[in-house]
Amino acid sequence: MSALLAAGLAQAQTGPIKLMVGFPPGGGTDAIARILADKLKDQLGVPVLVDNKAGAGGQLAAQALKAAPADGNTLFLSHDHTITILPLVVKNPGYDSARDFVPVAGFATFANGLAISGGTPAKSMAEYVAWVQKQGAGKDTVGVPAPASVPEFLVKVIGQKYQLDLQAAPYRGSAPMMADMLGNQIHAGVGSVPDFIENQKAGKIRMVAVLGGKRQAALPEVPTFAELGLAGFEDLPYYGIFAPKGTPQAAIDKFGSAVARVIALPEVGERLTNMGLTVGYMTSAQLASREQAYAKTWARIIKDSGFKAQ
Repeated sequence: MSALLAAGLAQAQTGPIKLMVGFPPGGGTDAIARILADKLKDQLGVPVLVDNKAGAGGQLAAQALKAAPADGNTLFLSHDHTITILPLVVKNPGYDSARDFVPVAGFATFANGLAISGGTPAKSMAEYVAWVQKQGAGKDTVGVPAPASVPEFLVKVIGQKYQLDLQAAPYRGSAPMMADMLGNQIHAGVGSVPDFIENQKAGKIRMVAVLGGKRQAALPEVPTFAELGLAGFEDLPYYGIFAPKGTPQAAIDKFGSAVARVIALPEVGERLTNMGLTVGYMTSAQLASREQAYAKTWARIIKDSGFKAQ
C-alpha cells in the first residue's frame, strides 16, 4: 500500500465525513440524507454530517465535490438531476460526472409525478385538464424544483399530450415549491414522490399520476402516466452517493458496504419506502452502468424536445 493511499484511508477512518446535498433543508433529498447519515455514523464509527450546498439544481454542490480532496471524507448524495441531466442541458456546468466523480453506491429509485394543489378542485388528471381548459383558457403554470430538469421536461410533455399551454415555473428546490403549492400560489407541481408524499398522505395535495412501469408501492391509488396513455417514461431516476475522482478504492468500498448495511435495516427500509422510494442497493459499478443508460435515454428525450443547452 502506498503512503498516499494509507494516509487517505487513515483520514477516511477517522472522519468526520461530510455528506453534501445540493438542495436546501426541508426537501425530500435532505430528509433522505439525514436518515442515512444518522445510521451511517453507527456503521462507520465516525460522525457523518449533512452539508446543504443548495443552488442551481445541485450544480454548486457538484462543483464543490469536484474541488474537494479525494480522501474519502467528502461525499455527495444526489439523484439523477445533478449527475445526469444537468450536464446534458447546461453547456458549462463546471464538472463532468464521468470524469470528475466516482460512484460509491446507489440505494434507491423513485418516480416523478404530477400533484395538484389543495385549492384546486381536480382529483384526477382528466379533471385537472378539464379545469385548466375551463378556468385558465387552457393555460396554467406548473411548479418544478429546478430548471431544465426532468420535471420541467415532463411539464412540456403533459402540455403537448393534453393540448394545454403549461409553463414550468422553476424553484430552488422542492421545499419552496411545496410552500407555494400549500399556499395555493400555484395550482400544480411536478416533482418526486418523496417531495410530495407527506402532504399527499395529509390530504393537502393530490397526486394524479406518476412515472414508471408500475404504480408506486407507497401510492397504490395513483395511476402511472403509461396507464393514462403517456408512454416512454418507464425508466426511473436513481439516488446514489458519489465521491471525487481519485478517492481510494478501499474508502469507496468501505462506505459502500456501510450503505448496504444501513438500507438493509428494517427501520431504514421502511422509512425510505414510506417516503416513496424503491430501496435497492447498487454497487459502484452497477450505479455507473445505470447512470450511463439513464443519460443515453434522456439525451434522446431532450434532443427530441428541441431543447438547446444553455
